[in-house]
Amino acid sequence: MKILHTSDWHLGQSFFTKSRKEEHQAFINWLLELVDRQQIDAVIIAGDVFDTGTPPSYAREMYNQFVVDLQQLNCVLVVLGGNHDSVSTLNESKQILACLNTFVVASTGVSVEEQVFVIPDKTGQPSAILCAVPFIRARDVLQSSSGETGLEKRQALGEAIQQHYQTLYQVAITKKQQSGLDLPIIATGHLTALGVSQSESVRDIYIGSLDGFAADGFPPADYIALGHIHRPQIVAKSEHIRYCGSPIPLSFDELNTQKQVVLVEFNAAQQRTITPVDVPIFQPMQVLKGGLPALSQALQSFKQDQAGLPCWLCIEVETQDYLSDLQQRIQTLTEGLNVEVLQLRRTRNPQRQSLTQIQSETLAELTPHDVFEKRLSMERFEGDAEQARRQRIKQQFEQILSRAEHQGEDV
Repeated sequence: MKILHTSDWHLGQSFFTKSRKEEHQAFINWLLELVDRQQIDAVIIAGDVFDTGTPPSYAREMYNQFVVDLQQLNCVLVVLGGNHDSVSTLNESKQILACLNTFVVASTGVSVEEQVFVIPDKTGQPSAILCAVPFIRARDVLQSSSGETGLEKRQALGEAIQQHYQTLYQVAITKKQQSGLDLPIIATGHLTALGVSQSESVRDIYIGSLDGFAADGFPPADYIALGHIHRPQIVAKSEHIRYCGSPIPLSFDELNTQKQVVLVEFNAAQQRTITPVDVPIFQPMQVLKGGLPALSQALQSFKQDQAGLPCWLCIEVETQDYLSDLQQRIQTLTEGLNVEVLQLRRTRNPQRQSLTQIQSETLAELTPHDVFEKRLSMERFEGDAEQARRQRIKQQFEQILSRAEHQGEDV
């Protein structure tokens, strides 16, 4: 049994006004070739198929065509809803796609039987049991109680998510026993596990509720395929709990990480092989940093590269002076080169840079705790007395935040 784990496609993304259509199509073509060459039995997309709840028509067409092309390769497709996905958008074609070897689980607001099912191999024989967990919305697993503090709400949500996993896992165990076969049990998820490394394009999906889910809350499945974090990584030093990451860079700070999908091969439940497969680069992108002289020298290398796609650039200019004509200077330096400057930044001293970063981030990307911690990190607390004052400030913040959350619920 061969399973390919991928996630966070974000079809329809607009990147600094640039469409990612060609990149996504190139990735899909590459993925189909990989499925055919490796004789993959099932592909799992662990959330965020689309970038928004109302994706452009070309993104929907691309998604539908992928389903058709994958079905022709006799490969099962499992699509999980992510925090960017619209439940109704994914569900609108669910019944039709079921006729094309495709399972769609857009939310946890369906029966348990629809979230735990057997995946067949290419011969149609049962080969794995999947606990299909998409992005979990609090309203689907938890009833809010009046009088709860912010901390109590976060704890209740974490416990509810853990209980949901355990419920599905017990159903999977029953199905395995009833089958009489040594089938591996696979679980999925679209959330932030504690201790992972995020990137600029990842938004906190439990704003004001849950900062991260503890890895010990996952069930003892044979493999756990996670989505939402765009950098591929292992969770809690457990080889079988993984984020595969996004297949293309969704922000410039992801360029230092090799994009990948994960191939998981089972020989019954006992033997498991996990192999990351590197995804090619379909659109040249670079980050250039330095003063204007250094940037001018770095840009010279593009004079020799006039063929192919233009390279998308993020340029960070290190300067102590405010240059009102900075954009014109960069435009002059890049004139005639096969590049497009999508992002231009000024690098200042760490304190001012931190303030600028806070100002440039949106509320969708920050929790109240993030803003508070960023501001607190700019202050000095030296000595026991100052540390005690820091603790009092944090306690006062928690109290204010808790009252604000209660007031928000009463509105």
